[in-house]
Amino acid sequence: MLIFADILSSTILFAVPLLLVALGGMFSERSGIINIALEGIMIVGALLSCLFLRAMDQIGWGAAHPQLAVFCAILVAALSGAVFSMLLAFASVHLKANQTIGGTALNMLAPAFAIVLTWAIQGQGQTTIAIPKWVRITSEASQEVFFNRLIFKSLYLTTPIAILLLIASVIILYKTRLGLRLRSCGEHPQAADSVGINVYKMRYIGVFISGMLGGIGGLAFTVASGSGFQSQVAGYGFLALAVMIFGNWKPLNILGASLFFAFFKILASYSSSIPFLPDFEGIKSSEYIYLMLPYVVTMIVLVLTSKKSRAPKAEGIPYDKGSR
Repeated sequence: MLIFADILSSTILFAVPLLLVALGGMFSERSGIINIALEGIMIVGALLSCLFLRAMDQIGWGAAHPQLAVFCAILVAALSGAVFSMLLAFASVHLKANQTIGGTALNMLAPAFAIVLTWAIQGQGQTTIAIPKWVRITSEASQEVFFNRLIFKSLYLTTPIAILLLIASVIILYKTRLGLRLRSCGEHPQAADSVGINVYKMRYIGVFISGMLGGIGGLAFTVASGSGFQSQVAGYGFLALAVMIFGNWKPLNILGASLFFAFFKILASYSSSIPFLPDFEGIKSSEYIYLMLPYVVTMIVLVLTSKKSRAPKAEGIPYDKGSR
């Protein structure tokens, strides 16, 4: 019974970065900018926040105030991701560059920048930035009760923060003037401009929010993986794009999609511990079959749901005032 508690706990843990990054992509695309750079934003956010945690651990302040240090690291991740995303916003809004190519370029830049900066700080060849043990809110030991094991086995501050950000996203998108303006700029920017909305400003705001959430998602993925930051996020930025599309650019749907995809990822990790799953004996390299599962499921789901998904009408189209 405890194995199922572990599976559910890990599913929540790995759904958090997917949720945050997919919400970030949603804000950007709702404003009209395709954010392919989510992978790179995650890497930059994780890089600088992990360097911050490392510095706090070395001076001893982090161990003395662990959750305050983690909260500060979350702010660092949000700020660094937002600043990095402004490169995409500037290229897309003012330079009217191809948004897919711009995002791809940033995805190529981020891991190279991470390796160079990590080597410069830790020494050449020292690519992994270790995560301090005090980052976890609760201890993994002595969790033999199902409920305790489910909720408290691997609890990090990023989980309650993600819940608050999900609630804030729903309120901002559907209950505020800012959300209405963002959505209008992604659907019909010419009409929005005709009533006095600054389309360029709204798209900068959408990408800025996207960068903040993507940066926090990078830190959330790093603490969830538990192996430290290694200048990559295992393709989670692209998986978050699939979650966003499957969630039809709606916050609550994205939550469900995040849990769905995270469950299959965790199912792959725990496949050897679940007795009723086939073990594929006699098949060469059979251990990789379950590791492929989340990505295979992603492709199947996108194929089945692509006709029903409805992207913002103006996403990916540079706005030109003179084209009205």
